[in-house]
Amino acid sequence: MDVKTSLATQSYAQARSAAAPKPQSAGPGTLFQQAANSFAETVKAGEETAKSAMTGNADPHALVQALAQTELAVETAVTVRNKVVEAYQEILRMPV
Repeated sequence: MDVKTSLATQSYAQARSAAAPKPQSAGPGTLFQQAANSFAETVKAGEETAKSAMTGNADPHALVQALAQTELAVETAVTVRNKVVEAYQEILRMPV
């Protein structure tokens, strides 16, 4: 009977440590921060490519590709913003 108790205690301790929250876990705030940083980097890279193309240091294909990536990033950000505003308005319409 004592052996079963110690095995149960060990199993519980292992399960408890496995289920403990990790300090570096990605929560919603971290994910939004990563998305915002990615958006800013994409726009900045597009601007740098555009500047290089104006001075003649970048080929037109690279410029078109950078502008397409920037356009996609802006469209995604606008879509997310619209969804957040829509959700907020829906919450405001809820009866109290």
